Amino acid sequence: MRRVRPGTASRSAGGGSSRAAGEERALTSVAAGDRYEQPEDLPRLWHVTLSVSGREAPLKEVRRALEQLAHDHPFLLTSRYAGDHAEIRYWEEARDLHDAAAVALRLWGEHRQSAGLPPWEIVGLEVIDRETYHQRIAEGYGPPPATPVGVHPY
Repeated sequence: MRRVRPGTASRSAGGGSSRAAGEERALTSVAAGDRYEQPEDLPRLWHVTLSVSGREAPLKEVRRALEQLAHDHPFLLTSRYAGDHAEIRYWEEARDLHDAAAVALRLWGEHRQSAGLPPWEIVGLEVIDRETYHQRIAEGYGPPPATPVGVHPY
């Protein structure tokens, strides 16, 4: 028995279908047990930890700048800070690790003026895929999930 998708047999010749009027279209399905594999060119989620440091800055200014950065870019998950260093953690959607790392390496410099960030340099970067992040958490390694979300002192 052949199945026809509703509406395909009743289209007129000028209705945009490449099949002749009345021609049936067989439906296909995935065999039981087949695995779905996500196409490689689709974006994936990457957990990013960006560490910056530099000369001592007033804590109130550092906090205000990180809050402004989080306001301007709500993808930021959490920030921890002290007078001479900070750590920013967030999820980035990117095609691959190279793209996620490139965005992370530009983040601090591109938003230094708009958010009033201290003139610190990037001293550390970790980019891991979602599966690795969750595996580390499940095994008790790595930083705990970011709760509470927001900007907090060390």
